[in-house]
Amino acid sequence: MQIETVTCPAPSPGGPFEVTLLKPPSPRGALVFAAGRGGNPARHMELLRHLADQGIHVAAPHLGPVASPVPSGAELLERTHRLASVAARYCPPELGVAGMGHSLGTVCLLVLAGATAQTMAGEPVAFRAERQFDRLVLLAPPTDFFRGPGALDGVAAPLQAWVGEADTIAPPAQADLLVAAVGQRTCVDVRIVENAGHFTFMDEPPPNIPEPHPARAAFQRTLREETTNFLLQEE
Repeated sequence: MQIETVTCPAPSPGGPFEVTLLKPPSPRGALVFAAGRGGNPARHMELLRHLADQGIHVAAPHLGPVASPVPSGAELLERTHRLASVAARYCPPELGVAGMGHSLGTVCLLVLAGATAQTMAGEPVAFRAERQFDRLVLLAPPTDFFRGPGALDGVAAPLQAWVGEADTIAPPAQADLLVAAVGQRTCVDVRIVENAGHFTFMDEPPPNIPEPHPARAAFQRTLREETTNFLLQEE
């Protein structure tokens, strides 16, 4: 497996940005990874390495931190634009492409998959992607961004959502919206993880955050295996 970080020159509201690529010798699929509010994919590197070891070509843009816990429409749109540029530029065209992300990253992935998000200020965020996702893996998705009428009507890709029972940022009940709005069209596999918090899904969580899960390392091994199985599952 080859790992390299390149600079994406694609125009975006924030200018050029870095992308970490994990390239297996004989890829079986491709994936765009969207980090959460901190924007740093390195905090998920063990997961990304595992995916690449199993034959998944991974493109993970460095999105930069969002200072406010309440992102603006412009901030969401910039991140979404970067993810779309990465999918088009760095995922081999002969492979199907999936999306995987954590927290705020899942909001941008759902927008790319056809959803319309809405910020706390009521700003709509939509984007027409050049490449469509075959599958989505959502880690701790905050679905409050999609409470508007028909906000998720455009999402048709099968998805797997992992939510923490002890998550106070994106509580388990938020996953109900995915089942109700998307489950009528495609497979929606929701995994509620006992004792998991919002950051249990990260290999390197933010500093000074208490971890509620008593066996986080063992859970993350399961997470890596199960997400890989879903991503490589044949139709």
